[in-house]
Amino acid sequence: MKPFKVVAPFEPAGDQPEAIAALAAGIKAGDRFQTLKGVTGSGKTFTMAKVIESVQKPTLIVSHNKTLSAQLFREFKDFFPDNAVEYFVSYYDYYQPEAYVPTRDLYIEKDADINQEIERHRLSATRSLMERRDVIIVATVSCIYGLATPEVYREMKVDAAVGGELDSEAFKRELISLQYERNDAVLDRGRFRVRGDVIEVYPAYAKEAYRIELDFDTVKRIRRFDPVSGNVIEELDAAVIYPAKQFVMPETMVQRALSGIKAELAERYEELMVAKKLVEAQRLKTRVEYDIELLEEMGYCPGIENYSGPLSGRARGQRPSVLLDYFPDDFLTFIDESHVSLPQIGAMYAGDRSRKQNLVDYGFRLPCAMDNRPLKFDEFESLTKRVVYVSATPSALETNKSARIVEQLIRPTGLVDPEIIVRPSEGQMEDIYAEIKKRIAVGERSLILTLTKRMAEELSEYLSSLSLKVRYIHSEVETIERVEILTQLRTGEYDVLVGINLLREGIDLPEVSFIAILDADKIGFLRSATSLVQIIGRAARNAAGIVVMYADRMSDAMRIAIDETNRRRAVQQAYNETHGITPTTVKKAIHDILQRHKEEKSEALGTELETIKGAYNLLVPEQKNALVRRLEREMLEKAKNLDFEAAAVLRDEIERIKGGES
Repeated sequence: MKPFKVVAPFEPAGDQPEAIAALAAGIKAGDRFQTLKGVTGSGKTFTMAKVIESVQKPTLIVSHNKTLSAQLFREFKDFFPDNAVEYFVSYYDYYQPEAYVPTRDLYIEKDADINQEIERHRLSATRSLMERRDVIIVATVSCIYGLATPEVYREMKVDAAVGGELDSEAFKRELISLQYERNDAVLDRGRFRVRGDVIEVYPAYAKEAYRIELDFDTVKRIRRFDPVSGNVIEELDAAVIYPAKQFVMPETMVQRALSGIKAELAERYEELMVAKKLVEAQRLKTRVEYDIELLEEMGYCPGIENYSGPLSGRARGQRPSVLLDYFPDDFLTFIDESHVSLPQIGAMYAGDRSRKQNLVDYGFRLPCAMDNRPLKFDEFESLTKRVVYVSATPSALETNKSARIVEQLIRPTGLVDPEIIVRPSEGQMEDIYAEIKKRIAVGERSLILTLTKRMAEELSEYLSSLSLKVRYIHSEVETIERVEILTQLRTGEYDVLVGINLLREGIDLPEVSFIAILDADKIGFLRSATSLVQIIGRAARNAAGIVVMYADRMSDAMRIAIDETNRRRAVQQAYNETHGITPTTVKKAIHDILQRHKEEKSEALGTELETIKGAYNLLVPEQKNALVRRLEREMLEKAKNLDFEAAAVLRDEIERIKGGES
């Protein structure tokens, strides 16, 4: 395999070298769990990359949402240009799971809209794990949901080699069994076409296609080419083609599983009849018999994943195969923002089971559907042998398990955590106004955090009456507008931003030097020690940054957050004094975020949009309306996942289509 090699214009700085060495030593020594406790802005991602380079192990990086996963994917792609860096997240732009609501006697059929580009990334990830070891996969909790077993996936590949024999009819049947569709007119991803003695295959996981030329039953030539332009990219000695879907089964396994499905249907039907559930019994019988007929004739049926247990030969209750099974045994796992990601992983199983239990109880699915599920938390942990938790605020779960906790407190910029001041709530408005005026005088910005939407609105109105340029953000503000408001804050169109939870992971506002936390002593999630530390860390982008907590008492959460921040400040200041570093505010270019993303559409989002638009004829009103509805669903999904910038691009695209532009 190619060795992992980090390519970056800078070297480890601050306490990064010590963190890299400690974590790498722990991995090589066989430590099961470690924690990288790094402050915001200390370069934790770069540290992770250098650890991978040091230990040379295939790596899974788990993040808690698509937005941060995409950001990590881009960063690791830059750090490792010569290695296989892959992206594995849910491929649904829109997803409504199958469900039944007993209280309303309402059955909701599964409805989904698959993002073809993300599906390609997922298939590329599994393909890479089949062929090489220098693989880094950035994933969300999608990595704990069921796939075909690695053994079946590996066995179902088809290959061709120059000079080798190839029965064209058998080859076409094999492609169809891998879920490839034949279309001799248009060669799209996941399809193949035949032109005389030439077979062209466009793998579902690739950006290029294969052209296989035959001389009777002998492979004469294999070329990889661009399916759009037709230009040949390179000559090949051989080509390997993996399945077009991630849940595939050979025909022999499908036929073998049918007897088990029929037996389970008979048993469950009898149970329902004995329980006097006549409607449920008949409903189940009708539905499953129809699925069995499709499986016998076509080898596939809608909702085939609900039969994944018997199809894969698993015993009842046995866990499904997942992405983690595709990795070699010695792989490394990083769990980014572990204080959020671990609870999310642990919550997936219970939510999925509750929904499926209703489907089974009311005759919509066989009990084997319960085995089409995400991993339980202990199953996830059993598959991860070497884990590094990464967080600025790890919970007791991470720290108690970790053989070592490695701190990374020094920022390469020399910036220290902000000073924290506690002031009484009495007279807080006058105090906040004075602090804001100080920042305006030197061209800096302010943030104010409240506990309720109403208070955010009223405070914004009050400050506006004092001739301050102010805006508020909360859940009822159009989500796509939020990124625009943040840009306007940075450019100085507004001096103050008021909100409830403004400083979540990922927001970078170096112009902000003053943060006011109202009701800091209140008990709750928004004022927990973890939340306060995260908020304080977000104020560390400006050398003059301070955080003022307005409270009438010192809560336990406040005390913990203040003590931790002061401890970090002491370490950071001592380091700066020793090395003669003077902290300076981060100078980050202010872009028109929306315009920037329009220019970047040629990358991920642009490819995705062009793929979607290519499937519709905009001259046909019905198809034009269908395209608009699809883009609107995708826009809402991206906004839901906090990818507001991409959502804004889609919003503009929808407006162009409605206005008659192509």
